[in-house]
Parts: sequence; structure tokens; C-alpha cells
Amino acid sequence: MSNFLGSHAINMDAKGRLAIPARVREELQEECGGRIVLTANADEERCLLLYPEPVFENVRTQVLALPNMNKKARRLQRLILGHATQLELDSAGRVLVPPTLRSYARLEKKLMLIGQGKKLELWSEERWFAWLDESDDDDEMPPQMEALSL
Repeated sequence: MSNFLGSHAINMDAKGRLAIPARVREELQEECGGRIVLTANADEERCLLLYPEPVFENVRTQVLALPNMNKKARRLQRLILGHATQLELDSAGRVLVPPTLRSYARLEKKLMLIGQGKKLELWSEERWFAWLDESDDDDEMPPQMEALSL
């Protein structure tokens, strides 16, 4: 079971290729033989989600089970499934990010790869740091968070 943690500053070349950091690459090789799925994040943040292929299959099953007559569910299906791209790490641990996904997440040269347990998020470095600086005063804190002791 994957346990992606930490943040990694990485670069994408002009062709849209990026090298997965060695520690993450090793875990991806162990977990799924380097087979991953890259897709759009359905939240308001325009980043990409990187899943080991077997983990994405669980997500795909859940998303497909949603009622497609519901507007919000249909939007989620279109974003998650409509942007899903199966990729495989090459011998150098690189992947090619498709132009549609690069455009969706506004990815340029400098990127951040952020561990989220079972998946990773891929952000434009500029958007990542802007998100960190945003205030989250508008959102209510769920009761589960109030009970956390970090």
C-alpha cells in the first residue's frame, strides 16, 4: 500500500516530460510496476492527481457508480474520467504530461509534487505557493479536525 509523503520541487522540460524523484519512483515501481494514471483534480484547485494504476481503479469504480443525471456528479465524472491518462515511467523514471493536462493545471517549467498518502498532486510551483499563502478562514472546520492532536 502506497504512502506518498513530502513535497518535491521538480522541473518539466519543454516537451512536457518530468522526472519522478527517486524515492517516489521506487515506491511506484514497487506498488504498480511504474504504471500510473494522471488526471485532473476536481476541486477548485487546478492541479493534477497522480495515482498508482491499482489505486485509480478503486477511484474509477466509485466515480462510475455516481448518478450521471446529477449535474455535480456528471462534472466530477467528466473531470476525473475524461482527463484520466494511463502512463508508464520510462527507464529514466520520466513521464510525458499530455498537453491537455498541462493546460488544465497551468503547468510550466517549475512544478511541485505533493504526497497525499495514496496519491500525489502535481502543481505549478507558482500556484502551489499562492495556495499556501491563501487564507482558509471561509471554510468551517469539520468536527473530525477539531479532535486532532498534531
